[in-house]
Amino acid sequence: MSMEIIGYIGAIVMGLSLGLIGGGGSILTVPILVYLFHVDAVLATAYSLFIVGLTALIGSFSHMRMGNIHWRTAIVFGIPSILAVYATRAWLVPALPDPLFHAGDTAVSKALGMLILFASLMVAAAYSMIRKPRNPQPSTDGNHQPATFNYPLILGEGIIVGTITGLVGAGGGFLIIPALVLLAKLPMKQAVGTSLIIIAAKSLIGFTGDLKGGETIEWGVLGAFSAVAIAGIIVGTMLSKRIPNEKLKPAFGWFVLVMGVYIIGRELSALS
Repeated sequence: MSMEIIGYIGAIVMGLSLGLIGGGGSILTVPILVYLFHVDAVLATAYSLFIVGLTALIGSFSHMRMGNIHWRTAIVFGIPSILAVYATRAWLVPALPDPLFHAGDTAVSKALGMLILFASLMVAAAYSMIRKPRNPQPSTDGNHQPATFNYPLILGEGIIVGTITGLVGAGGGFLIIPALVLLAKLPMKQAVGTSLIIIAAKSLIGFTGDLKGGETIEWGVLGAFSAVAIAGIIVGTMLSKRIPNEKLKPAFGWFVLVMGVYIIGRELSALS
């Protein structure tokens, strides 16, 4: 089985995860592009923004029909996040030196630094998916109370998530969903739907920051990968009605944890 076929299987898994749990899957996109499609790590973060953004946009349509998107929250959280991710891709990433720094006689390249940062984020994402909540709250999916906003925290979280998204190319759903539940008091189903529309907007607009920099984009690879991932999110959205989220999320978290530790180990061993 060729590496590309394995990569497309990974794209299906990425889409399935976005459809099933509203996040987590996009964390796989950069490793798949780097290790299976042999895309440069910095360029892979740009490709990931397009793939994740388009996939999340398609996945959000069913949530729109079900009324699971809280548009006011999407705007309050999304605007600072979009501005942050665009600025990161258009100006911050190109401004980073290459190599980033020297550790003794070893030069740490920009690509390596971004991969290590990405893998560290994978470990953090895995932890958030594996751990059990200390004080489980009763489901409020059927209780459509008005969202109460902590504006400074929501704006700050939007900027932080946007910057992280711009640096590593992940959608940040595992950061957005807890913020929407805890800070905007959204029911879980609304948080998932609102998260997808935020991910779509900030990722696709962030990708335009790379176009500003004149990157050479292989649209054939992007189109094929995105099509497979979209198929995955459509299936995942349908399966989400049948598979309990509390069982699937920890299992996927362990998978992401193993992947994150593997990337850190592989990249650090290459330095020695």
